[in-house]
Amino acid sequence: MTSYIIRRLLLMVPTLVGITLVVFFVMALRPGGVAAAVDQMERGMRPEEAQALRAYYNQHYGLDKPRYVQYLRWLNNVSPLGFHHDDSWTLTGFGFKKPDLGESFLRNQKVTSLVAEALPVTLVLNLITIPLAYCISIFVGIYAGRYRGKWFDTTSNVVLLGAWSIPVMWTGVMFVGFFANRDFCHWFPTGGVHDSLAGQMTFLPHLFETGLQRGWLFDAMWHLVLPVLCLLYGAFAYLAKLMRSSVLENLTADFVRTARAKGVREHVILFQHVLRNSLLPLITVAAGLIPSLLGGSLIVETIFSIHGMGKLMIDAINQQDNEVVMSVTLVASIISLASLIVRDVCYAIADPRVSFE
Repeated sequence: MTSYIIRRLLLMVPTLVGITLVVFFVMALRPGGVAAAVDQMERGMRPEEAQALRAYYNQHYGLDKPRYVQYLRWLNNVSPLGFHHDDSWTLTGFGFKKPDLGESFLRNQKVTSLVAEALPVTLVLNLITIPLAYCISIFVGIYAGRYRGKWFDTTSNVVLLGAWSIPVMWTGVMFVGFFANRDFCHWFPTGGVHDSLAGQMTFLPHLFETGLQRGWLFDAMWHLVLPVLCLLYGAFAYLAKLMRSSVLENLTADFVRTARAKGVREHVILFQHVLRNSLLPLITVAAGLIPSLLGGSLIVETIFSIHGMGKLMIDAINQQDNEVVMSVTLVASIISLASLIVRDVCYAIADPRVSFE
């Protein structure tokens, strides 16, 4: 297992290089290219200021150099292993260094700080959604498969099919329009992850003379209810149907008939034998579920005005901010590739028959 993980980590390097190659040249070859963002920044500047700005970016990013030179410079900057250089790109050595994701053209801010602010928000959304989706889907799938054709199976099939058919964009708009609207329920806030006064709150709920304060933690949970529900129902519907099919398949397997012939109790067969084998398809799709949830958060974060990776990417694309677009894509690619390794490790844990040697 250790040697397999090492090989997979080494294979991530050429894969990431290929991803960066595609992303960079898609951004560079689009109409206007990188120069379009610089031209947008120069609007309203005096000629000498605009000339100084363009000279700075030419020196820092090599915009006056061929595109392959620009790509190699950017790849060297974002890589933890590469050439050390000064501001004029005079090479001073080779070795490990701190990755530099560059600077946002329009925000005049380091991309590293932008990603550091946005990534935890998106990760929190997905770290809440994925365990909930798996726990609910495993429970529903087991009992729907165990009591096939009964009322629970029939009802859950209808509900899951309906949930899978509803687009996230429509659901998010309806949530905001009804559950966050003062003219209707107004049970939840319209957007964001915190109240404007959250910085003055205690971490946990606290009773003051003026009344009960919900605290920073519960304020965040209150703001995340609707976004998490938007991300949850589609993943839960898909996983529950997959779990049901897997349970039905394993209930007719030879090892289940053998266990029943030996007099093993039904709940032991279901939860100790069938469950473990039924988890394998869910583990297989986990590597694809994580990137899809990251992609789905683009819509959810835009609807609920959550400043995560999705909204950061949308704003950067609209503003033609190349450095941010390429960096966010790179970070999302690393997370997706890491999820593939985690999937393989979980697969080996769930099924001892699996060997990577």
